[in-house]
Amino acid sequence: MARGDGQLSHDLLPGEKGPQDSCGVFGVFAPGEDVSKLTYYGLYALQHRGQESAGIATSDGEQIMVYKDMGLVSQVFDEASLEALQGHLAIGHTRYATTGGSVWANAQPTLGDRPEGTVALAHNGNLINTDELLTLIEERHGTPRRGELARGNTTDTAVVTTLLNTEGTLADALREVMPRLRGAYCFTLMDETGLYAVRDPQGIRPLVLGRLERGWVVASETAALDICGATFVREVNPGEMISIDEDGLHSEQVLEPRPKGCVFEYVYLARPDTRIAGRSVNESRLEMGRQLAREHPVEADLVIPTPESGTPAAIGYAQESGIPYGQGMVKNAYVGRTFIQPSQTIRQLGIRLKLNPLKEVITGKRLVVIDDSIVRGNTQRAVVRMLREAGAAEVHVRISSPPVRWPCFYGIDFATRAELIANGLLIEDIARSIGADSLGYISTDGMIAATEQPRESLCTACFTGEYPLELPTPSLRVEEAV
Repeated sequence: MARGDGQLSHDLLPGEKGPQDSCGVFGVFAPGEDVSKLTYYGLYALQHRGQESAGIATSDGEQIMVYKDMGLVSQVFDEASLEALQGHLAIGHTRYATTGGSVWANAQPTLGDRPEGTVALAHNGNLINTDELLTLIEERHGTPRRGELARGNTTDTAVVTTLLNTEGTLADALREVMPRLRGAYCFTLMDETGLYAVRDPQGIRPLVLGRLERGWVVASETAALDICGATFVREVNPGEMISIDEDGLHSEQVLEPRPKGCVFEYVYLARPDTRIAGRSVNESRLEMGRQLAREHPVEADLVIPTPESGTPAAIGYAQESGIPYGQGMVKNAYVGRTFIQPSQTIRQLGIRLKLNPLKEVITGKRLVVIDDSIVRGNTQRAVVRMLREAGAAEVHVRISSPPVRWPCFYGIDFATRAELIANGLLIEDIARSIGADSLGYISTDGMIAATEQPRESLCTACFTGEYPLELPTPSLRVEEAV
């Protein structure tokens, strides 16, 4: 699988990539509303789910218009581009690449031909049977001469867009295509007259439905409903297809639901102000911190987070342990995706591009440093070194998820298994490797309990190696996704 080069808040060192989600999707059907601006603000709320490209498609009932480009939502759109996107229904997308490179041709929404018009599609997730789907396309259409595949779009989204070019309505096409797809997928899509939302039968990635005074909204997270003034109605069910047009909202359970929601959404991916399956993500992270303190206590003077991802768990750890919580590092909020490579001198400073210690807070203190995960270990190694140089007496690292030992094939861009520091090393060895006085991970049971979800309804593959869908090639379990 071609890897992208996006950077999220967990990306602390130049060239060091933490867990990254694939995308955020948004859709709105609201006659009389400014749907392009509603979509813009919805995507703004989902910016953490992808920082490489952004796009919006709108329709006035007769034709679809698309505007997309590389960069952050605020960099791609301005008043003029949004004003040009007229209509009463829209979909939007913000991307981090997990299949296909980080280039304009792979930006979404994608466009595809239909017998009676056009389809625009935005996708969050990752399919694991694209080779099989490409064979099906060749059998049906030969080598595509038009559409996204012909234009060099190499994503699984382009494959699905091409497959939807069949006779009948778009709903008919989705009923035919959905059973053929394997992996994680949340689609918001549209033709000239209707908005559709689709979720895979495992419901691996989140997708929610909201109500506007004059319409409907679908989005990856409830936080995107909040920012555009929509009231949360419910989650889109695993295996469900929702269609919205001038006749109202229609729901159809196309595939039998077999829920396996991604537990890492609770740990890191989702915004803390989002709710998943009725559970506050922020409260889940607080409870993970409390549980971490129960499982791995230590005598210390101060609990500090690795901002911002470790903050809720650090607060929970402090609450449970009685050790004071403090801010030991300051994060530069403006260092995200950058097109300017640091000079060698700046690169050697590494982590200080994003974090700087508060020496007066940490000098002489025994610290408990809370973070959400360890992938390769380079970031934590740099953090520990920086804190010691700033005068910390001891540095005890606590992680609010279990050791990441397996790659993800469902929309999170982890490292390969060979690069995962927890693969093949004991926890004591990892502690020595990163330079910590001690290291503790939350247990899998403790993490799951904090979500308040049944174990059987969660995907924990990156921690346990128990994949909810059989991989097409068994060797993928130890290699990079393809």
